[in-house]
Amino acid sequence: MSLVTQELRAQEAQAQQPRNDDTVQALVQLLRGRSAEEIRQRMYDNPPGSNWWTACKTELDLRNGERMAHALVETARVLEKMSAATEHLDEMTEQAAQRTNEIAEIVQHVRDAGRRMEIATYVILGVAVLQLFYIAYQVSTKHP
Repeated sequence: MSLVTQELRAQEAQAQQPRNDDTVQALVQLLRGRSAEEIRQRMYDNPPGSNWWTACKTELDLRNGERMAHALVETARVLEKMSAATEHLDEMTEQAAQRTNEIAEIVQHVRDAGRRMEIATYVILGVAVLQLFYIAYQVSTKHP
């Protein structure tokens, strides 16, 4: 039990040490090349408020800030690309709508022309039938 008591006293002594900004900055520089897992482990091994704990927290905060800044830049790039893609899609949709309207007009004209052609065909058939009746009438009146 004396070992646990000694560790607690050592941690209390470290926590009571005044934080020296130069020491913390030097420790942050030491942690610069370390992995995040190693920094977290070292942070958990030291009591809150100690120089090591503060340095670890500062380094992790710096890394998180850098990641957030990088993520913001990437998000802005993606947003810009999405805006350009959306604008392009809007233009293409507008062009497709115009082409669809043009095709609809052409179909309407073809339908109208088809109706006129149908009427003309009925007129031609009617005229042909009338001519046949006229020829039959002419033939029947000449030969009594």
